[in-house]
Amino acid sequence: MSEFQPGDLLDHYRIDGLVARSGMASIFRGIDTRDGRAVAIKIPHAEMEADPVLYDRFKREEEIGKKLVHPGVVRVLNDEERSRRYMVLEWVDGRLLRQILNEQKPLPQERAIRITLALCKALDYIHSQGVVHRDLKPENIMVGPDDQVKLIDFGIAANAGSRRLTFAKLTEAMGTPDYISPEQVKGKRGDARSDVYSLGVMFYEMLTGKVPFTGPNPFVIMNERLLNHPIPPREVNPDISPELQEIIYRALERDPNKRYPNAHEFALDLEHPEKVGVADRLEIKNWRQKRSPLLRRILFYIMLALIPVVVFGLMLLIAHQK
Repeated sequence: MSEFQPGDLLDHYRIDGLVARSGMASIFRGIDTRDGRAVAIKIPHAEMEADPVLYDRFKREEEIGKKLVHPGVVRVLNDEERSRRYMVLEWVDGRLLRQILNEQKPLPQERAIRITLALCKALDYIHSQGVVHRDLKPENIMVGPDDQVKLIDFGIAANAGSRRLTFAKLTEAMGTPDYISPEQVKGKRGDARSDVYSLGVMFYEMLTGKVPFTGPNPFVIMNERLLNHPIPPREVNPDISPELQEIIYRALERDPNKRYPNAHEFALDLEHPEKVGVADRLEIKNWRQKRSPLLRRILFYIMLALIPVVVFGLMLLIAHQK
C-alpha cells in the first residue's frame, strides 16, 4: 500500500503527517474529524499483515491496550468498525526516553529516580492487570512535561493465560538485547520480575550513561548477562550512593528469585533509600573476573571426556570387590 500523505482520510481520521516508521508499522499524527482531537495512528505494513507471528503481535498490542487505563500507559482509543487493520492511540506530547538519554548522559540523580518511580507505578498497574510488558527499553517510554511517563508498544506483552511466544520466535521483533532479562535470553516466558530487570538496566543507564553489558554483537551482549557481572555503578559514577547501587543490584539479580519480586518493592526502596541495607556483594569485588563461553564449553567437554573414565573406574572397583 502506498504511504499516507498529509490530508488523506482514513475512516474518521485525517492524516497530519508521519511521526515514525519501524519494520512493522508506520505511526502518523492524525486528527479525529468528529471532535478535532489529536491522535496517533499506527498502521501495520502490508508485509507484516502477511506474517502470522508479527500480525499476531499487532493484534495483541491492540487487545492489551484496550484493557489498560492508567496515566502511565498510552491508551488505545478506537473500537469501531474500520476499513482496515490499524490502531488509534492517544496523542502524547513528549519525547522518547531514548532521545533524552542521547542528549544527556547521565541524567541528574533526582530526575533518574523520578522517572524510575513513575515507571514503577505504571508497571505495578499493568502487572496487577495480568500483563507483562517484556520489552521495556527507552525506545518504548514517552516522557512528557514534569517527567510524566507513558509505556508504549505492548506488541510482545503477555496476558496471563495467553499462549506462549518464545524469545526465539521474536528475536528480530524484540530489537536491542541490552534490556532483556537473563530468563528471556534463555527462552523463558518472563514475568513481572523480567520487567523489573529491564527497568533496573534503564535505571543503571540513567545514572551512569552506560548500559551494564556491552559487546560486538547482540549474542555476546545477551551471553554477558548470563556469565558476568556489570561494572559496579559507583565505578562509573562515584556520585551514586551505596544505597542506590544496592537498589540497582537488587533489580539486576541474575536469578529472578533473588530479584525484587515486583515493581512496588522496587519503588519502596527508591522512596526510602536510607532504609536500604547495603550488602557485602562478591559481584562488586569480583566484577573484573570474566567467564567466557569458550571456557564453559571447554569445561563441558572435559566433563564429557571424564564420564567414561569414571564409569570404567567404577566397573573396576565393582570387579575388585567381587
